[in-house]
Amino acid sequence: MEIQRVHRMEAAQARGVVIVIDVIRAFSVAAYALAGGARALWLVRAVEDALALRQREPEALLAGEVGGRLIPGFDFNNSPSQMAQARIQGRLLIQRTGAGTQGAVGAINATHLLPCSLVNARATAAYARQLATSTDGLITLMPTETRGSEGVQPMEDQLCADYLEALLTGQADPPAVLAAGIARLRASGRFAIFESGSSDFPVEDIAAFLAADRFHFAMIGVREQWNQIAYIHVQRVGISPMES
Repeated sequence: MEIQRVHRMEAAQARGVVIVIDVIRAFSVAAYALAGGARALWLVRAVEDALALRQREPEALLAGEVGGRLIPGFDFNNSPSQMAQARIQGRLLIQRTGAGTQGAVGAINATHLLPCSLVNARATAAYARQLATSTDGLITLMPTETRGSEGVQPMEDQLCADYLEALLTGQADPPAVLAAGIARLRASGRFAIFESGSSDFPVEDIAAFLAADRFHFAMIGVREQWNQIAYIHVQRVGISPMES
């Protein structure tokens, strides 16, 4: 097995089984949505793409953010704790975010595409191992967090990538890798915005996106196109406890 990493800005270089990582918060939201009974998600790059696709599917719900804030006309912000409480059984969600959905749509050379966050990391690693037999063993980890130049440096997706790599390579103690990474993340001040009381960044999100391995399913995305809009159709794939 060969494991490589690329960042979202190099998404087109990702090949093989591509695990697209967004912990805070796109693919945490996606996992809670599918766990809550959503039938599928469509991941898009632009707000305009989401609105156009809802014209095609009028019953679809829109979820996502620009600058972390609720988008006018959208049904949900990018909050996993709020999505966990939403009534979405059987509904299609169209999701647009500034990092995760950008990376997923940009991974044009992936053989298989697996959106991932901490909440389904172990199941995703198990499924990626299965799929890698058809890609000469190549797995690409793609953290999508925005690289800041000042202040707090986001590192949650790198932490998730470290945990995935520990699981994939059979390291002795992946939970220790995870615990050390979460400790560094807490100490970095990354959660300050969630502790400020903003409705766009509820404090309950912290526990929601740090709930590692809460879900025993992977998410698999298939590239589709409609009226020149490229999007990723995402559904869940169950993983047995023995496999995960």
